[in-house]
Amino acid sequence: MAPNRSFGEMPMPLFTPASDDVGPVIVPAPVKGPAKGTPSYLSDHRARLRERFMQGGATAMPDYELLELVLFRAIPRQDVKPLARRLIERFGDFNRVLSANPARLSEVEGVGPAVITELKIVEAAAQRLSRARIIQRPVLSSWQALLDYCHTTMAHRETEQFRVLYLDRKNVLIADEEQASGTVDHVPVYPREIIKRALELNASALILVHNHPSGDPTPSDSDITMTARIAQAGDTMGIVIHDHLIIGKSRELSFRAEGLL
Repeated sequence: MAPNRSFGEMPMPLFTPASDDVGPVIVPAPVKGPAKGTPSYLSDHRARLRERFMQGGATAMPDYELLELVLFRAIPRQDVKPLARRLIERFGDFNRVLSANPARLSEVEGVGPAVITELKIVEAAAQRLSRARIIQRPVLSSWQALLDYCHTTMAHRETEQFRVLYLDRKNVLIADEEQASGTVDHVPVYPREIIKRALELNASALILVHNHPSGDPTPSDSDITMTARIAQAGDTMGIVIHDHLIIGKSRELSFRAEGLL
């Protein structure tokens, strides 16, 4: 009797050799690419910076290190210290880096869309936090918060900006609007448009604010003349001009305090 036989498929080779091949088929080992992830020395550096920040806050860090913390998110696997130093060298300090024009930021080697976006997010967050301390609140009784907001928003701009703060009958801030922007030393201002907008908002008083990119808040002759024109236009409509603030880099000038209004 014939022995029992089982049927099954023979295992097929992974690669079928050509008919004239006589040797074994050699499959080359895969080529390894560069290892992914952040090098350990960078991870350690970032961890140390974050720990110092959490323990001591921003006051414990120079500007370039605080900027590094912001850049970590935009550039996750590279040493960002050289870029942070280039940005500080180009613009002067942390605040001026955040408020720099995106077109000028992009001129710095290593700055791309991700870096610009991250910087502008931090700038917007700082402005919104400062604004929250004054909006819908009596401005005259929280004057320092108002000054802090104006400095955060305008002190480090590279061009002049003219803003108008509209107040109701109780001097509560009901609107904060940019009326115009201009060049490094001039901004066009239209008193008629300012008063027209005040009437639309049913505002009873205004605070005028503009910045001097030079850093010196000393008013020019045109600043004084323009303020007088706005005050005269407001007076005819029963709208009070509480003050005109000129924001410099590290200090501000009040027309009211200087006897100019």
